[in-house]
Amino acid sequence: MRKQHWPKRDPIKNYFPLPNEIFSLGLSAGAIAVYGFLLHREDRKTYQCVASYRTIGEAVGMSVNTVRKYVAELEDRGLVRTERTTVTTRDGRTLNGCLRYYILPIQMSIEQFYERQLHAADLALERQRAEQRMAALKRKECASGC
Repeated sequence: MRKQHWPKRDPIKNYFPLPNEIFSLGLSAGAIAVYGFLLHREDRKTYQCVASYRTIGEAVGMSVNTVRKYVAELEDRGLVRTERTTVTTRDGRTLNGCLRYYILPIQMSIEQFYERQLHAADLALERQRAEQRMAALKRKECASGC
C-alpha cells in the first residue's frame, strides 16, 4: 500500500470559526446555516457583512422567503442586527440596497437565552401554584357543598 501525502491545511486560511455555543441555543438548522454563511462573509475587523437574501439563499440552498424567516430568527435571538442600505445609481436615483449584517457577540445571545429559560421556568412554577390553589379551593367547596 502506498503512502498518501495529503496537503497540509493552513489553520487560518480558508476557514472561519463557528462558535460551539451556537448549537446549544435551540436554533433551527436553517438558522445555523444562515448564521454560518454570515460568519463566512463577515469582515473580521468590523464584524459586518453585506449580502442579499438571494445571495444567502443561493449559497445555502434556500428560497428568499425562507432566508428572510431565518434572519428574523437570528435577530430575535440577538445573534445579528440588520441595517438597510441604499444605492445611488449613475442617473442619481436612490434605490434599496442589500442588508448590512452586524454579527453580535455570542455571549449576549447566550445570556438572553438563559434569561428566557429562567422566565419560562418562573411562569411554569407560577402556573403550577395557581393550579394547586384552584384544586385546593375546589376540594374545599366540594367538601362543604357536595
